[in-house]
Amino acid sequence: MNILLLGSGGRESAFAWKMSQSEQCSKLFIAPGNGGTGAYGTNININPNDFEAVKTLVLAENINLVVVGPEEPLVNGIHDFFLADAQLAAIPVIGPKKEGAILEGSKDFSKEFMARHDIPTPASQSFTNETLAQGLTYLKHHSLPVVLKADGLAAGKGVVICETTADAQEELQLMLGGKFGNAGSIVVIEEFLTGIELSVFVLTDGDNYVILPEAKDYKKIGQADTGLNTGGMGSVSPVPFADEKFLKDVEESIIIPTINGLKKDNIDYTGFIFFGLFKVGDKPMIIEYNCRMGDPETESVLPRIENDLIELFMATAQKRLNEVTLKISPKNAATVMIVAGGYPGDYEKGKAIAGIDNIRKSIAFHAGTSLENGVVKSNGGRVLAVTSLQDTQFEALQSATADAARIYFDGKYFREDIGFDLM
Repeated sequence: MNILLLGSGGRESAFAWKMSQSEQCSKLFIAPGNGGTGAYGTNININPNDFEAVKTLVLAENINLVVVGPEEPLVNGIHDFFLADAQLAAIPVIGPKKEGAILEGSKDFSKEFMARHDIPTPASQSFTNETLAQGLTYLKHHSLPVVLKADGLAAGKGVVICETTADAQEELQLMLGGKFGNAGSIVVIEEFLTGIELSVFVLTDGDNYVILPEAKDYKKIGQADTGLNTGGMGSVSPVPFADEKFLKDVEESIIIPTINGLKKDNIDYTGFIFFGLFKVGDKPMIIEYNCRMGDPETESVLPRIENDLIELFMATAQKRLNEVTLKISPKNAATVMIVAGGYPGDYEKGKAIAGIDNIRKSIAFHAGTSLENGVVKSNGGRVLAVTSLQDTQFEALQSATADAARIYFDGKYFREDIGFDLM
């Protein structure tokens, strides 16, 4: 089979690495890919949101399967674009149609969906410019801290936690005033939860689903979870506090009602659902859906899946996931993200990277890299994800951290404490 993978980050590097191992994969194209994905297939420099360019590539290379990594093309309707085109309609796309991707594309929609289907989630209310006065009054009487979320896609920056009423009221006005562009035309004000976060993932064909390994990621830039939020500084899988009883509760109270809710709402959903969860006491609560896999969680989850990924995707496309038994490695995965100097603020690009070949017990998944005249250079805020799969969590964390230290570029930084809070 000829396969097209859309995206350019660490998540897509992990997908490319895993899919290229399948005997069913004849040719793999990654669009646009990055400085490392060329090791698994052929990079094609097109924008995943340029659907006409994607179509041209798909027809020219006789593509048999399209896998969509990032959320933006899904929210923009790439799956619908394929179904509406006679030349593309028979080609399976892994990723939901626009009506399903709105679970991530609109936080207001997702909160209404959760409420409609009795899925446990923190209390919330949504406001627009027209209801700004009510929003300011609502905040006046809200418990603190309080969470404000831009409704639409805001490149991972649309969530703000405010410690005082004055800060929350100011933030609401800034968000509705265009701080996040159109993404902030609706703002969801949400109850702040005290608990511990984790991510659970399913792959669904619309009727059936398989639950993938869970993961925990680390958002803060600094050691001991301090400093600014990032796209993710590392992840671990499995998650020690998510025992069998807790995960069963997640399935019964959140996953099954979500799958059934999509069916009740006549939303035909094919692809990944990412459940962003909090463990509050012993109970799970969902704070967000994503319509794709997480990053850097994917880099810890995929190495633990022993199935042929292409077979899983074809079973998804053909609505026969009920015939699949997922095989999960008992080993532990740990991912340490190496970032550019200045990240998550203004960061440096174009730094030559050395030492990737020196790593001993890990895989380096390229994220923000480019390949220029044979030299790998930094080309993003999050540059490389270093993942180790070992018998114990301690060994995995130790190996990934040690191998991250063997890679060098000017200004590089990584957290040395990923996962150690769980030990």
